[in-house]
Amino acid sequence: MTKIITTFLSIAFFLNGCFSNNEKELNPKATIGNVDIKYLSNKTVTSLEIPPDLTKPSLENSFRLSEYDDDSKNIVNFTNNEVESKKSKTFNDEKISIIKNGNITWLSFKESKNNTWDLVRNFFKSEGFSFKKINKELGILETDYLENRPDIPDQSVGFIRSIIRRGTGQSYMLPVLDMYRIRIESENNDLTNIFITLSSIQEVLTSAGTDDENTIWQAKQTDINIEKEMLLRLMIYLGGDKATSINKIIEAKEENEINLSIGKSFNGYTKLTFQSKLLETWDQMSWAMDRIGIDLQDKDIKEKTFYINESRTADQGIISKLFGDEAIKNVYQIQLKEIAQNTTEVYFNDITEKNEQKTIDFSYDFFNKVYKQFK
Repeated sequence: MTKIITTFLSIAFFLNGCFSNNEKELNPKATIGNVDIKYLSNKTVTSLEIPPDLTKPSLENSFRLSEYDDDSKNIVNFTNNEVESKKSKTFNDEKISIIKNGNITWLSFKESKNNTWDLVRNFFKSEGFSFKKINKELGILETDYLENRPDIPDQSVGFIRSIIRRGTGQSYMLPVLDMYRIRIESENNDLTNIFITLSSIQEVLTSAGTDDENTIWQAKQTDINIEKEMLLRLMIYLGGDKATSINKIIEAKEENEINLSIGKSFNGYTKLTFQSKLLETWDQMSWAMDRIGIDLQDKDIKEKTFYINESRTADQGIISKLFGDEAIKNVYQIQLKEIAQNTTEVYFNDITEKNEQKTIDFSYDFFNKVYKQFK
């Protein structure tokens, strides 16, 4: 009996090395192009307890591919050859470049926004995703959640996860769900920028080893390697050569270091001050709001103004629990203004002009989340 238990623990520790999700970015030369992503396209996830500060994933249509592809398979897992075969033959490497600015890496594509929109949308469909938000005017696509599944046989998942949990005390073998926000912005008529932002949630144990043991969904730190792998796959889909595309991602040089500070404006609201030009700050704010999942209602590129649809922290209570955060959301204005060369301030405005203390407090909550994305 002891020998059997020892064998199981050995297997557990072996799998620990094979399947653990390293949150830190590894050597890019060793990882880019080698990250194995398998999205389970027909998985049904049971309803689990969601922490109050985490939105429950929309799972109703997340795993249905039939509306896009009658021949869809259960597992969407393209090998390198399959990715190559699916890429567009219309374009070439000269039309694709990678730009990096601080934390932000995006794809610049020499093509119109309309054509780029259709190509990017089709790419994510080919990866198994359906969309819960599509707003072409704002240039935003937001996918539903799909499970990024470890390469373990279906019949063994529960058993092996159980052994690993008991042998190592780890809960990383529980499901991880990924969703993407894609922002497509036209720089000019023949040049379009594509931003891909990954958000993940993970099922984790609570009260492990007790009679109250349960699982809940919890936000998971972004795996930069997966984000870059999807960027690489998109480059290949758009007609890029794999080896050339990998080099472009690795060799992308940071244009500027992002420096910012958080403080108070004259009206008591919190403000951000970026040590960058107006257009650069616009990109930086857009990326940060993508990263934290802000509901963007509208934007005015000419006036450099965002309109966000968010619920104040102080309002989240019984009503939001019964009817969801949508019932308590309000629209707020985020305005950018260049006050000096290479200095841009970002202001929070209550368009109702009520200027309640709860709104002033929320301006700090919001800008503090933005600030942390760059630290």
